[in-house]
Amino acid sequence: MVQRVVMVDAEVPFKGGHWDRLVAAIEPDRLIAVSSKDPVAVEAALGEAEIAILAGDLDERHLNAPKLRWIHCDHAGLTKSARPEVFERGLIVTGSAGRSGPALAEHVLMFSLVLCSRFPEFLEAQKRHEWRRTPEMSDLRALYGRTMGILGMGHTGRELATRAKAFNMRVLGYRRRDLPCPPGIDRMYSSDKGETIDPILEEADIVALVLNLSDATYHLIDERAIERMKKSAIIVNLSRGGVIDQAALIAALKEGRLAGAGLDVTDPEPPAPDDPIWDTPNLLITPHFTPAVPDKVDRSLDVITENLRRYRAGRPMLNRITEEDLWTKDSTASLRPLE
Repeated sequence: MVQRVVMVDAEVPFKGGHWDRLVAAIEPDRLIAVSSKDPVAVEAALGEAEIAILAGDLDERHLNAPKLRWIHCDHAGLTKSARPEVFERGLIVTGSAGRSGPALAEHVLMFSLVLCSRFPEFLEAQKRHEWRRTPEMSDLRALYGRTMGILGMGHTGRELATRAKAFNMRVLGYRRRDLPCPPGIDRMYSSDKGETIDPILEEADIVALVLNLSDATYHLIDERAIERMKKSAIIVNLSRGGVIDQAALIAALKEGRLAGAGLDVTDPEPPAPDDPIWDTPNLLITPHFTPAVPDKVDRSLDVITENLRRYRAGRPMLNRITEEDLWTKDSTASLRPLE
């Protein structure tokens, strides 16, 4: 049996039993643990490694490593790693997408509940010690019976669909592949069938963005897309800031052409102190942060260990990026790892 060399970034959050589990999965191949903060050690290890398990994204050192064939980046949202050179070299690049899917789905629903109930207004009234009921409150509606449009049916999109359906919402989904509908979806659209996102924009009360940023999805939600949406609709973005034309979104919210937006990501990220996004009405921001699931590290290891088995067997890999994920644009969008 040929012994491979597996370089593991010591910055990955695998300690104690989790580290032991990784070591056991790598055996009988040889493991070299080096810190990404030690460039000399990294260069030496990359001279031998066929596989690299990284805490962050790949860079020029990995692209130039002579024996490297597979790189695993232990996070989700591999936009920064979806470079033309990856596909030119035929490198396998995978990530840990899905490990935080349940929490991200909850984050979308948190934004949805808060915005649909106009909760910030109640909170401000509470701070003023004011029991405030107004005629406008009669227009508030529960999530029950509303339509949720989900753009991106990966791990988070599927988790969100089941949760939205638990609220008795109508759920529309959009993805690239023409595959059977996952649970919780009432109507699925796909680019493979030549369909666009327009029907979802026109029907949805909540548009949730949970898809990767790529050349194809940059500014997917632009002025034209916003004009197709209901004035009563809200947008929730847990993808990347660059998926939305932020200037168009701010203008629509200021002019009352949209009811609200919840952003966990912005463009640029973080926004400058004088960025108009901070003072945009009916807009909520969280700092690219979602509370973790308790078994996050185990879920990461599940992906890595399964992909080790698949790599050795020559089988298709989980969470592998393809040329459809290509990112070549010079955007100010933050490319920090997603969960």
